[in-house]
Amino acid sequence: MDKSASRATAPHDHTHCQSEALSRAESLCEERGVRLTPLRRKVLELIWNSHKPVGAYAILDHLREGDRGAAPPTVYRALDFLLENGLIHKLESLNAFIGCDHPEDRHVSQFLICTKCGSAVEIQDPAISSAVKKSAGTAGFTVSRLTIELQGLCPNCSRAAG
Repeated sequence: MDKSASRATAPHDHTHCQSEALSRAESLCEERGVRLTPLRRKVLELIWNSHKPVGAYAILDHLREGDRGAAPPTVYRALDFLLENGLIHKLESLNAFIGCDHPEDRHVSQFLICTKCGSAVEIQDPAISSAVKKSAGTAGFTVSRLTIELQGLCPNCSRAAG
């Protein structure tokens, strides 16, 4: 399993984690010739505040604390930009967003979502993606977007429950 699988539940310097993610995003946007505007950066920062997925309206509420003029279309445009540039992922089952651990490479998203504490961790296992695509192909189905979400208990919540 990918070493990032334990990042949300293992003790780590989250300030460094967030700072590294924002720095990588700035570099990638510069390399790609796209602008990480102050608003887009702020939305990305809010998403990286923790390893728990965050919804668009929670982001809007945070933005309104500093700017009463923040509106849903503004947040959705920023989220669309971050999604298009692979800086975040959308967790469909939660209708929420989480920072991408590997924004340098386009990849199939796979997530472990804890149903107790709400943490979510991105993993990368090519065998999972391959198996799903193969099964879809066998069924004659053309995959246009693939996000794999596994729900259960993270190691900390498993230990607490056990």
